[in-house]
Amino acid sequence: MNNKWNYQAGEYFLRNHHYLTLLSAMKLRFFTAFLVLLLSISSTTAQANKIAYIDITSANARKINIAVPWFVNSDQPGRLQNLGRDLADTLAGSLVFHGIFNLIPGERYGNRQDTNWKSTGADFVVLGTYTLSAKGMTIEIRLLDVAGGDMLMGKRYNGKRDHQQSMLFRFTDSVVKEMTGESGISSSKIAFVSDSNGHKEAYLTDILGQKVRQITRHKNLVVSPRFLPGGRYMTYTSYHSGNSNLYITDLKQSRTTRPLSRRSGMNLAPAWSPDGKRMILTLSKDGNPDLFLLDRKGKIIKQLTRRSGINVSPTWSPDGKQVAFVSDRSGRPQIYLMTLGNGKMQRLTFKGRENAEPDWSPKGDLITYSSLVDGSYQIFTIATVPGSSPRQITNGPGQHESPTWSPDGKQILFSLRKGQNQKIYAVLKNGTHMRKLFNINGNQTYPRWTRSQD
Repeated sequence: MNNKWNYQAGEYFLRNHHYLTLLSAMKLRFFTAFLVLLLSISSTTAQANKIAYIDITSANARKINIAVPWFVNSDQPGRLQNLGRDLADTLAGSLVFHGIFNLIPGERYGNRQDTNWKSTGADFVVLGTYTLSAKGMTIEIRLLDVAGGDMLMGKRYNGKRDHQQSMLFRFTDSVVKEMTGESGISSSKIAFVSDSNGHKEAYLTDILGQKVRQITRHKNLVVSPRFLPGGRYMTYTSYHSGNSNLYITDLKQSRTTRPLSRRSGMNLAPAWSPDGKRMILTLSKDGNPDLFLLDRKGKIIKQLTRRSGINVSPTWSPDGKQVAFVSDRSGRPQIYLMTLGNGKMQRLTFKGRENAEPDWSPKGDLITYSSLVDGSYQIFTIATVPGSSPRQITNGPGQHESPTWSPDGKQILFSLRKGQNQKIYAVLKNGTHMRKLFNINGNQTYPRWTRSQD
């Protein structure tokens, strides 16, 4: 077992009186489902057993009202403590992050667990306790249905004190799966470039910006961090040697960095294949920026474009069969699709004077990109079938740049530049729940999202 995690028997349903309540509720639901099955004998078994999950990207979806009171120290249950507040705040933040939940303010019920929850307007409540020991801490968390009084989920986690965030994130992801049918993305990581120390270096953080880690220390310009599939390795381009060279770093070993491509000119923003064995890289070693297919060690396999304008910003389809990229071969930057098997190319975007920075959704159905609209860059999405109409996701002031998909394909991360300030924002793919993610010093640019290997 990974020594970062020391869960005793992993995660499990708590054995208490709530468990009996849950069993009774499950029996009632099973009996009801059986009657429905008898009444709809013409339906297929799959249709009869299908669970209705919440679609967080639906414009008509109502957010779930949830309360997360301060966690209680099991050894001192009558006293609210700062650690209990911090645990509740982290869990609440990760729940709200997913765009499903509306948080009931703790001031409404005094942040206490002994509350008449129906009077608060909460649909669900999360009740947590913790116990501290010389070995670390134990956290127990329950998700309760306020209307029915049932415990829908209970988990217990054991680990070191500095693992408490990861324990809470695991619970959040389980709750999100319970509501939507897909696991949450609390444990995902976000890379970005920041000038907080006076130089533009690459950083890594969790979704709440609580643990920020500096990755590069070149004391020069770093751009375009890109994760390899799996999230353990990251590539970036640095200008510290006087040329834009491509480097790869092992994120589990902070000083393990090596060059991948140091060819003259651009070595910029690779798109990694779904299996992580190949990359498509923009090189300008022959003068014109073109796309090249390389292996993981940086050896050129073949050239994909040849002097048909500037060709940059590749992004690989999840099935590995196509790549989208930007080219100005038509006179202005537009997004094109290339089938890797035969080299066939098709233009994807026709609306918009400048379309750039595409990123392919992990679900494979959409590409997000930035487009120039009335002097400002806005975020759009478009289906990956030529002839599709784009959809504008953002419309506020400022320059919305460098969009990238969340690992579950439900949110888009981007940098928003207003004047001299540039921060990282996220928005659901339907254009709702837009917010600034971090309160971090300096400017943040070139965001990139991946699932964590922790």
